[in-house]
Amino acid sequence: MALRSLLPFRGSRSSDLMLDPFFSLQRDVNRAFEDVFKGFGSMPSAMPSVWGGNGVAAPKIDVKETEKGIEITAELPGVDEKDIELELDDDVLTIKGEKKLEKEEKDEKTGYHLMERSYGSFARSLRLPFAVKSEAVTAEFDKGVLKVTCPKPAEAVAAAKKIQIQKR
Repeated sequence: MALRSLLPFRGSRSSDLMLDPFFSLQRDVNRAFEDVFKGFGSMPSAMPSVWGGNGVAAPKIDVKETEKGIEITAELPGVDEKDIELELDDDVLTIKGEKKLEKEEKDEKTGYHLMERSYGSFARSLRLPFAVKSEAVTAEFDKGVLKVTCPKPAEAVAAAKKIQIQKR
């Protein structure tokens, strides 16, 4: 599916779209993403499109802030725990590693045999809203899902205050 099909329809005529100041920007951003992901269309369907065989990709993540800290969950299907590396530099957490995928297809009737091996590095960096001591960070890996917990320092917990909203 082309990314252009995701562009929201804002007017009844194409001339209305051209008057929208964000239309041009959105169109250019969509084209840039299409150019970047152009080579992924021929990849086997068993391989998620974010993994490239020849470059750096970014795994999908969820970030959740709790009272105690930040929880980051990353989808890393098909990646071995030993191929994952976590780095913490002040307030920047980086998840990186390498994915190796092997796929084999056979059809005895036609003699068709296809074997593909894809290798690709991945990296994802997040700036945390506070500095964390690396010894306080914990990480768990289970069934292709990495969960990293970064506890809030006491200063960050004490600094957070709820602001009352008043009616006029």
